[in-house]
Order: sequence, then C-alpha cells, then structure tokens
Amino acid sequence: MDKELTAVTRMAEVALDFLVRYGLQILGALVVFAIGLKLALWLGARTTALAERKQIDVTLARLFGNAVKIAVLVAVILITLGNFGISIAPLIALAGASAFGATLAIQGPLSNYGAGLAIILSRPFVVGNTISVKGVSGVVQDITLSATVLRNQDGEEITVPNKSINGEIIVNSRSHHVVETRVHLTLDADQERAAKAVRQALAGFAEVAAGPPAQIGVHEFTANGLVLGIRFWVPSRDYFQTRYAANTAILQALREQEIMPKPAEL
Repeated sequence: MDKELTAVTRMAEVALDFLVRYGLQILGALVVFAIGLKLALWLGARTTALAERKQIDVTLARLFGNAVKIAVLVAVILITLGNFGISIAPLIALAGASAFGATLAIQGPLSNYGAGLAIILSRPFVVGNTISVKGVSGVVQDITLSATVLRNQDGEEITVPNKSINGEIIVNSRSHHVVETRVHLTLDADQERAAKAVRQALAGFAEVAAGPPAQIGVHEFTANGLVLGIRFWVPSRDYFQTRYAANTAILQALREQEIMPKPAEL
C-alpha cells in the first residue's frame, strides 16, 4: 500500500512539475492555435467574398478562399509546433519518405482532386449550369476538388466524382433546356395558322420568352398529313413544370382555333 501511495505521489509531483514548467507554454500555444484558426476561417471567407465582388466565378472564388485558409492553417500549425519546441525538419523528412506509399494508398482521391482542379481551371461548366454526363443530369450546385454536386428535377442531390467527369462528353445546356415536341395535323390543316396559335400560346409564358426564340415549322410529312415541329427553351430549374404547362397551353390554343378537335362531350 505504501509503495502504491508513493508511486501515485511521485506521478503527481511529475505532473505538477510539468505543468509548472510548460503550462504557460502549452496555454500560449493553444491560444495561438485558436486565434490562428479563427483568422484562417475569416481570411478564407473574406477572400471568397472579395473574389465574388470582383465578379470572379463562384467556383474559382471558393478555390481562392480555401487556398488562403489552408495556407494560414499550415502557418499556424508550424508556429504552434515551434512553441512546443518541436522541430519540423524531421516531420518534413518523414513526409518525403512516406510520400510514395501515401500516393499509392490514396491514388483514387488524388485523381479526383487533379480532375477537380482541371474542371475548375478549364471551366467546361460552372455553378448554375445544367449538365448531362455519365448518364445523369442536373443543375450544378457545387464544384469541389473531389466531386461535383448536381440537383435533378426531383430535388435529389447527385454527387459525381470528378475523375468520372474529366475526359467524358459533357452536354452543357447552361441555364435553359430545350423542349422538343411534335403535333400531327391533317393535310387540310392551315399550317401557318397553327404555327401562329402555338407562338401566341408560348408568348404567354415569361419563362419561355426569357430564352432563345421558339422554333416552329413543318417537321415532316406523313401519308395522312403533316407534323408540326415545335422547339422552345425553358429554365432548367423548372423544366418539367414549365414544359407541361406550355404544352397544355398549346393544346388549348389549337383547339380554340379548331385546328385540333375538342374532346367529345358526354
């Protein structure tokens, strides 16, 4: 019992001596780290905001902000280690010695980062564009070094690794997406009056008017009549909602002009 008590007392004395010698140094290092962390976050946010005010693309603005934040954090960590009396030279040597093995271990993530950097710098698309790639499509919500986040028409978020995008065929419809539809008319139908009715119906939609001009004309001929081709652009974010409403308006306009038969009354 006496030996155990002596050991505990000795440990307490060692801990107390350590705190007396290094307590202020540890506290100072933690304070410097906390202040540096706050400073890094603040400078990163300020850099991003400044870049956006200079009308720099939001993706590049975020990249600049993150680069500043990481640089400040690295400087703070080095200062903190120095306050503890830890030399960074052995750490650098250790990092260099293990770089090859680490590269093999994280080859997948690194390829994503490289592809992400290529996407951010070459800018085949930016936040807000509507893209289709690798069988998925949606509005670009965010572009990070590791992945690109899309939101589809159902509100689902799709995270695509950047290495799956780089080198693929990308369809970028920007802020608007084309609607292609066809209306079958009889041979004796007045094609010009039908096209005028369709154009007037589409003119009632501010979303359609904001895009490129609608294209309306004879698409092809059939044995029983002709096919009126209609192409118009709607906002990507409200694609299906606007498409269905516009198609309903076109149908009503053609029926009002007696170009298409009205539904039989029961």
